[in-house]
Amino acid sequence: MLTMKPDCERCGTDLPADLAGAHICSFECSFCTPCTESMDANCPNCGGKLLPRPLRSGPALAKFPASQERTFKP
Repeated sequence: MLTMKPDCERCGTDLPADLAGAHICSFECSFCTPCTESMDANCPNCGGKLLPRPLRSGPALAKFPASQERTFKP
């Protein structure tokens, strides 16, 4: 199951689990769309490809909530 990190690791933008706009690599590094585009969809942490993160909503989100631990470090 994906961790569903709550924010962009690069700029801190909120990334709600039930809304589009988050991108992840195979290590679940998470970035917003503008940051992903500015990095040509390449993860700066592992070099992997950043792809759109699937959404989690409704009963699945209620049963398996997104992480509350923010990853952005100013």
